[in-house]
Amino acid sequence: MAHHNDAQIYAQWLELLGWMQDYAKVNGLEYVKVSDFPDYIYRMERPYELPTTTATVSLNAGNEALLLAAVSPRHVALKSVSIRLVGGSKHWHLHAGESGLLEGKRPFTRERFEALAVQARAGS
Repeated sequence: MAHHNDAQIYAQWLELLGWMQDYAKVNGLEYVKVSDFPDYIYRMERPYELPTTTATVSLNAGNEALLLAAVSPRHVALKSVSIRLVGGSKHWHLHAGESGLLEGKRPFTRERFEALAVQARAGS
C-alpha cells in the first residue's frame, strides 16, 4: 500500500465534507459536525496546520444520525476515511489516491457517496 502525504488525505476529506453538505441541503437532511481533532482541541498556543478542524461528521434526519464519516488524526501512520451507515454493520474504509479517495483500487466518487447516502436513508 502506498503511503500518501497528510495534505492529500485531508484535502480529499474536505472534498467529501463538501459532498456531504451538498447532499444534506438538497435532501432536507442536517449536516452535523460531531467532533474536532484532539490536537486542535488541545493545541494550546501552538499553530494548527490542517485545512480543517473537523474529524467526524454525520448526516441526520431529525435527531437521528443516518451516516457517520471520520478521518484519521495526524498521529496515525496509515490514514483513512471511514464511512458507516448507522444501525447496521455496513462500513467503508477509504484511502488517499492520486486524484481522490479510493475504495480499494476504485475511485470513491460523489455518485458512490450519494448511493451510500440513499442506502442510509432507506435504513439498510
